[in-house]
Amino acid sequence: MYKSGNGGTRMKNISITELRANLLKYLKIAQHGEQINITSKGILLATLNPPVAQKNMAKDKLKVLAKTAVIHDIISPIEDVWDVMK
Repeated sequence: MYKSGNGGTRMKNISITELRANLLKYLKIAQHGEQINITSKGILLATLNPPVAQKNMAKDKLKVLAKTAVIHDIISPIEDVWDVMK
């Protein structure tokens, strides 16, 4: 994020033309944690965000799932006879 004069933060605004001309540059900026607004003729088209920490998100989802998961015996043989086995 870019610091404004009053100590707050602001997003970087770029035109679609600028993005097309320097795509790799702006992807690297976003990769390092900055958000970028993409505009066309002053109208906001999209916001380029930093990547989500997918590993951390997956761990969080598993923690939630673990609270309600029921684990049964998956090793012992079952008594059901499958049609394939006949």
